[in-house]
Amino acid sequence: MMKKKGTNNFTLLSLFLFLGLILTDGLSIGVGVGIGGGDGDDGGVWIGGGNPNSNPGSAPKQQTTNAAYNALQSWKSAITEDPSGVLKTWVGEDVCSYRGVFCSGSLITSIDLNKANLKGTIVKDLSLLSDLTILHLNSNRFFGQIPDSFKNLDSLQELDLSNNRFSGSFPQVTLYIPNLVYLDLRFNNFTGSIPENLFNKQLDAILLNNNQFTGEIPGNLGYSTASVINLANNKLSGEIPTSFGITGSKLKEVLFLNNQLTGCIPESVGLFSDIEVFDVSFNSLMGHVPDTISCLSEIEVLNLGHNKFSGDLPDLVCTLRNLINLTVSFNFFSGFSSQCSSLSVGFDFTGNCIPGKGYQRPQPDCSAIPGGQLSCLRIPAQPLTCAAISVGLSSP
Repeated sequence: MMKKKGTNNFTLLSLFLFLGLILTDGLSIGVGVGIGGGDGDDGGVWIGGGNPNSNPGSAPKQQTTNAAYNALQSWKSAITEDPSGVLKTWVGEDVCSYRGVFCSGSLITSIDLNKANLKGTIVKDLSLLSDLTILHLNSNRFFGQIPDSFKNLDSLQELDLSNNRFSGSFPQVTLYIPNLVYLDLRFNNFTGSIPENLFNKQLDAILLNNNQFTGEIPGNLGYSTASVINLANNKLSGEIPTSFGITGSKLKEVLFLNNQLTGCIPESVGLFSDIEVFDVSFNSLMGHVPDTISCLSEIEVLNLGHNKFSGDLPDLVCTLRNLINLTVSFNFFSGFSSQCSSLSVGFDFTGNCIPGKGYQRPQPDCSAIPGGQLSCLRIPAQPLTCAAISVGLSSP
């Protein structure tokens, strides 16, 4: 009996050794990576979280993840108040799980912390997020300066810093973000002049309203590629640049309201054939309203209120087919055509000098027209031909 048992043990030992040779020859074993049959290219099944074909000597995605983690943790430490608890999720190396952070694969492509009510500063380390295309920080309490390192954000296309507490001069670094197309700096405390290079940049939206910008609007305004330009509620002075409209740009919305602008509306405004909103209310613009404004065939909102315009409102303005709201209140207009009287849209002409109409200025106010001696360029086109004006104003 003892001899038989020894024979069995020898047989089992031989079997284990035989199986061991097969496993060593036919399978590869990786600790913490997985187990695969052969070299991974023979149809074997890969088990585990790693890649059998990866080069263990290079890990570019891991380096990117580490940089992103360090950048966001650095920023987190610069945020002193987080009443909504947004940053409680900013824990661990899985940055794509952070609230407000969006990824493509393992790369951060977007950060949206709108209305998070965070208080703090923007850190230079955010420039490490080389794949970031969107940074939206609307309605927080960020303050201080925009780091110069932002010029290294080669992929950034949208930058929304509106409704915060940023201050100082215009953030020049935004002019050097190479692929930026949307710039929103509204509702902050920026001061000083608006740089001329802003309108040379290939932007689609320039939103600077509700700051403390001063000085004149740069003369190259009319050469901007933007479809929306909002400079409202600042302290800008001087005249609307004569380049306005010369290039026939594709502007959809222009808002200059509530500044300190003077002079005339340039005749070239009529070249904005695609414009839908034009608001220059609450300034000190004078003289006549150019007849070319009747060429704004797509205009929906036209607000000239609270200025010092005089003369008759051009007849054709009231025939613009897409007009929804026309405001000329609190100027010194002396008349308008019957076509304006039959407008079915909102038409506010109160506070002018129009005889026989109610709610007008007292007669003594109308006896001395502000800017009565102001000479504005007039296009002698009778009847008005918008195509001919386009050729005339665009030619050197």
